[in-house]
Amino acid sequence: MTYHRLQLAAMRGRREEALPLFASVTAAARATGAGQLIANTHWAKALLHNALGDHPTALDAARQAVADGDLFLAGFSLPELIEAAVRCGEHATAVTALASLTERTDAVGTPTGLGIAAYARGLVTGVEDHYRQAVEHLDESPLVPYRARARLLYGQWLRRAGRGRECRQQLRLAHEMLTDVGAEAFARRAAGELRAAGEPARTRSGPGLDGLTEQEVCIARLVGTGATSKEVAARLFLSPRTVDAHLRNIFRKLGIGSRRQLRGLPGLGG
Repeated sequence: MTYHRLQLAAMRGRREEALPLFASVTAAARATGAGQLIANTHWAKALLHNALGDHPTALDAARQAVADGDLFLAGFSLPELIEAAVRCGEHATAVTALASLTERTDAVGTPTGLGIAAYARGLVTGVEDHYRQAVEHLDESPLVPYRARARLLYGQWLRRAGRGRECRQQLRLAHEMLTDVGAEAFARRAAGELRAAGEPARTRSGPGLDGLTEQEVCIARLVGTGATSKEVAARLFLSPRTVDAHLRNIFRKLGIGSRRQLRGLPGLGG
């Protein structure tokens, strides 16, 4: 179960738990010549330190993960390499890694791969459309941490562009998803961005309003203003099918049967 422990430690972002595990796994892997396990540890270090905002350490670990030569792990490590390189001002490194990542993801063509490549491209280019494409592609992905990271990065971009309302919308959703899956360090990053945008991150021991998640509250508010599923989907970069699925959950949780009943419902205003 070593690989799963490495992944969980990295995703949770708990430095004090992760670093001793990385050290013990690396020592054992070197003793047995388990090269793939060493590559996994480098990837996990890169992910952990990107989550913690220690991008120089993440950059060093990601470089080692890519250099280890494991084709599968290199694919997962390239997005970490790109984010760390951009944050460290190493543009040429990020551009080279993006070309390699794009070659891989275009060949496979999955929503997950295309979405991750799109937000990596957004980091390199600073072009909004790339972040929008990332959110749209990853809406079809089962990998929630990457769906949330796309929204976190887009929210960061929107905040720096001075678009407060839109950035808060993306950051709220990112914070909810990251918190729900236990990605604690990335969730703290989203909370910090929300505070910088003028809104405290909600801490909740359970679901939001009457059992609604943050995303369901957002959809309920928009639908309550008379917006169609297509309009809500465009606003939140979801598919209309996904919006309709959320609406069914909202109706069930609130004990209502129509969109009209959402209008003026207590707690959904504003």
